[in-house]
Amino acid sequence: MKILFIGDIVGSPGRKIVHDRLADILVQRKIDLCIANGENSASGFGITPRLAEELFSSGVEVITGGNHVWDRREILDFFPHEPRLLRPANFPEGSPGKGYYVGRTKAGVGYAVMNLQGRTFMIALDDPFRTAERELAKIPSDVKVIVVDMHAEATSEKQAMGWYLAGKVSAVLGTHTHVATADQRVLPGGTAYITDVGMTGPHDSVIGMDKQGVLQRFLDQMPAKFAVAEGDIQMNAVQIEVDETTGRAISIERAAFRIVPHRRPSARSAPHRSHHRADLQSLPRDPLSQPLDLAVRRINIRVRQAEKQIDAVKLAVSRRMRAGSRSPGTLPAPP
Repeated sequence: MKILFIGDIVGSPGRKIVHDRLADILVQRKIDLCIANGENSASGFGITPRLAEELFSSGVEVITGGNHVWDRREILDFFPHEPRLLRPANFPEGSPGKGYYVGRTKAGVGYAVMNLQGRTFMIALDDPFRTAERELAKIPSDVKVIVVDMHAEATSEKQAMGWYLAGKVSAVLGTHTHVATADQRVLPGGTAYITDVGMTGPHDSVIGMDKQGVLQRFLDQMPAKFAVAEGDIQMNAVQIEVDETTGRAISIERAAFRIVPHRRPSARSAPHRSHHRADLQSLPRDPLSQPLDLAVRRINIRVRQAEKQIDAVKLAVSRRMRAGSRSPGTLPAPP
């Protein structure tokens, strides 16, 4: 089983490369399950229902969160209706949503995704280690493939979680810092690990934000509004291969894709890649089957998107009916 985990998606640049290139990547790499951290997808802070739907329609199956997951209040009512959108499991009891999701791939293989948040240099939450044990006990015993997003600041806390869950889950993948690390490995017991997957968004930046505003903040310590940068758009990810019968990871490798800016070729220079074409490195290409596979996948994505829109309309109608005779008016727009 092949799993692609995409690092923190930041703003519209991060969403753009996911929208434009993910379908190709999933087909060419024969990915069975795609997971992404999406808590920074709304202008760098939070996520909205519309943006969550956009990521799902692009091919992401599960979206994980972190400390910015509540930054957009409109997402609060969305959590109960979309179990594939996660928030850290060690948030206070009664928080909207859940910290884990159990699903099946198109091939019928069961999997689970868990979201945790660290406490070192971050807000005080419940113990993520004991929370992990508690949530693991809720996952059906026949589900062997389990991926954990450990959203944390301290490298030591992420490594500790990797060792704590070694042999108990298929992967412990760090997020939050937006800086990819090079320590990917398979721990004893078959748990794939990396301290931080990195960032999907503008890399000509300071962790996704425009450099000038961040530099000024460091220089004068005055309040400043940070804006998402625009240059050097990259997708940082890891690809994991897992034995679906045991849940043990076989391998983990880093993957980086880039949107190459358009350059006008000179008479002496070689032709340059076209505008907004992702650098897919050494991805295999089958000229006969790839276009058909890609077309089928894109049709399936559009079908899922249409089904979501229908569900949204049904939900809006249901809410309106519950409102009853309180006040007449037009049907509310789908969330």
